Amino acid sequence: MNRIDGRTVTSALHRRVDVVVIGSGPAGAAVAEVASAAGASVLVVESGPWLEPADFALSAFDAMARGYRSMGASLVLGRAPMPYVQGRMVGGSAPINGAICWRLPRDVYDGWAAADPGFGEARPWEELEEVTDAVEARIGVAPTDPAVAGPKNRLMADGAEALGLEHRPIRRNVRGCVGLGRCMQGCPKGAKQSPDRTLLLDAMASGATVLSSSTVDRVLHQGGVATGVVGRTEGGAPLRVDAERVVLAASAVQSPALLLASGIDQGPVGRHFQCHPGVSVAGRFEQPVRMWEGATQGHEVIGLRREGLKFEALGFGPALLAARLPGVGSDLRARVDELPHWLDWGVALRATGQGRVRRLFGRTVVTWSPSTADVASFRRGMGVLGELLLAAGANAVAPGIQGVGLLGDAQAVLDAAPARAAAYVGAITHMFGTCRMGSDPQTSVVRPDFRHHRIDRLYVADSSVFPSNTGVNPQVSILAMATLCGREVTA
Repeated sequence: MNRIDGRTVTSALHRRVDVVVIGSGPAGAAVAEVASAAGASVLVVESGPWLEPADFALSAFDAMARGYRSMGASLVLGRAPMPYVQGRMVGGSAPINGAICWRLPRDVYDGWAAADPGFGEARPWEELEEVTDAVEARIGVAPTDPAVAGPKNRLMADGAEALGLEHRPIRRNVRGCVGLGRCMQGCPKGAKQSPDRTLLLDAMASGATVLSSSTVDRVLHQGGVATGVVGRTEGGAPLRVDAERVVLAASAVQSPALLLASGIDQGPVGRHFQCHPGVSVAGRFEQPVRMWEGATQGHEVIGLRREGLKFEALGFGPALLAARLPGVGSDLRARVDELPHWLDWGVALRATGQGRVRRLFGRTVVTWSPSTADVASFRRGMGVLGELLLAAGANAVAPGIQGVGLLGDAQAVLDAAPARAAAYVGAITHMFGTCRMGSDPQTSVVRPDFRHHRIDRLYVADSSVFPSNTGVNPQVSILAMATLCGREVTA
């Protein structure tokens, strides 16, 4: 296999290829697969290591130290500072996500096309659907098997049914899942069909090379044409890649940061940062529910998606669950003693607030604050979560609100939820819009064919090109859009 571990590269590395791809997550893997299958020589550069299933730790904290960027504690700064979660390994965030798969909703696509008719003409819905069909078949997307759902997912179905809210098993990209509940640490059985186990291997079978543990610092360009990239391996060696095409697939944070570091600041690069912040509510049940067992995220409530709210069962280890519970001293100890009776469900928001990615003093800084409408959505979502948990049989709930302990009814959750954004304990997992796609170079960074408006032979393939957030998990739509990018790169 064509793998180079940058930790072992201690002398200058210089390569010349047709296509260099920065990032090995869903976007980078899809571009590499298409380009290599078309006969192009491809080098994929990834800042993190290549981890095999046997390398994935049982401890959530060990997993974060090994495979997450900044141990999962990279911060978005603003009125409500919160972490944004990204993987830093071959496969990007996909090996440590919940394996949730959503096609791009038609209403989201229609909004993009209405705002920019040129986008709709260049990227027709039928083309996107055809590519999505192929992507889903390759990565094994199917509804969660009831045999591995576990109590936490079945209880969410019970709560939603009692409230009359539309719900369904989550569609996941797994094959042979046995319900270990370790998606967030990385599947030790290799059941998750993430890019490192599917499209990237396909690309390598066609001749692509993956250089891991190596960081790209700048895109090289001259006379309005991209010519390659430079950086450094983790072994301390300088890296230079000369390429006919440069493709950024490093995420909605790292791709704009790399453009800015390279002096490519035309258009709204780094602006229009959008995201899906999430908050959660924990519930205590009389019977053991053992949240850390069963499909990590196997059920969702989608009846309020048009309001920008999507509810998901969560799954993480006992240590993280214990950190989620309220109280100190003997009160917290008592709750930890009954940990098998607790579970946590979350709501992801299609937030309306917009932020920015900047380069300041050589560092990447992300700023974003929820809008007034977003804070209202936090309150609404937490109230519904409380209702779901109580309808499913919980006898007490603990909202993720600073200073609020156990509550006994859903109205109390709403009453306790303040209008102050910083009071909510949440996290951001999906990010968009910082190299947005569009027909107008004044309002967008790349064209509808993924080419940069000002720098020829430079493409961006990840969710930074999405004109807005989507309100749903973007893994499949990133794969589909990046597949189209790969076709454009090799056209």
